[in-house]
Amino acid sequence: MTSLDDPEAIRHFQSLCDACQELTSRYHGPSELRLYADGYLHALRRSGALDPRQQHKLEQLIDRWIMDPSSFIGPDGDVSTLFMRQPKGF
Repeated sequence: MTSLDDPEAIRHFQSLCDACQELTSRYHGPSELRLYADGYLHALRRSGALDPRQQHKLEQLIDRWIMDPSSFIGPDGDVSTLFMRQPKGF
């Protein structure tokens, strides 16, 4: 697995993961998380805040992380309700 060794890249990874977790808790699905992550990564790329090598590693890691269903297992541990949860009252 590609690992990040730059503290700034690690902070961006953590920030993006936290934001995606928050979006998931508000019933956003994988395609919406992908759009959010793409926008974040694009803005980061345009800012030039990271070395291109670290940017590439971060992009690869985020791709794998979003595509891995275990990244979003809720506290109940039930994968079957993952992205299909509905807010109460619906």
